[in-house]
Amino acid sequence: MKTLISRREFSSTLGLAMAALPTLSLAQGAAPVEGKHYLRLAQPLPSTPGKIEVIEFFLYTCQHCFAFDPHVSAWAKQLPADVSFRRVHVGVGAMHKLHQRLMFALESLGRLGDFHESVFKAIHVQRLDLSDEKAITQFAVSLGLEEAKFKAAFNSFTANSRMAQSAQLAAAYRAETVPALGIGGRFLTSPSLAAGPGQSAAVGHQAALALSNQLIQQLRGGKA
Repeated sequence: MKTLISRREFSSTLGLAMAALPTLSLAQGAAPVEGKHYLRLAQPLPSTPGKIEVIEFFLYTCQHCFAFDPHVSAWAKQLPADVSFRRVHVGVGAMHKLHQRLMFALESLGRLGDFHESVFKAIHVQRLDLSDEKAITQFAVSLGLEEAKFKAAFNSFTANSRMAQSAQLAAAYRAETVPALGIGGRFLTSPSLAAGPGQSAAVGHQAALALSNQLIQQLRGGKA
């Protein structure tokens, strides 16, 4: 339930932590254990008083992110008013960066909510090749977007800035595998971590979202 995106050292550490998980997974009722089911950031990130931000780190090309997406989308719709949710597309490869631009272009045009799922389906169901700017532009036009406006948003200074910010945020959270959830600038978890090794994707999805609820409650109660 994870996709490696960079840094062998972090992946090795995370793998050891997962191997050390008890047989009873979080999804089966075990209490969450810091360092096993979730990680605490060594340096907390700045946050807005009275607000808790949840960030999903993902890749459009990641099949595990595609499977997790409907679950996290439904969960996000039920979040209370003091919790905000947003997605951050990560990755260091050339195609990842193109897909980052696609996401930020849709976001800046106010259409990410309309077409986020469409991008996933284009890649994983329709098997479209969205590996260059021309193909991505053609896809955007097929969604009904105006070509000139999309190209301007795709290549904008805003997109460049958001990509740089995303890289910094992923590094700050140590979000080196996807999908992953950053909670309130304090914690990081994922379906793989929350459920433990050997569990199904469904169990991992449930465990990650249940654990996120618990971590949100800790932050709200000032116990983090």
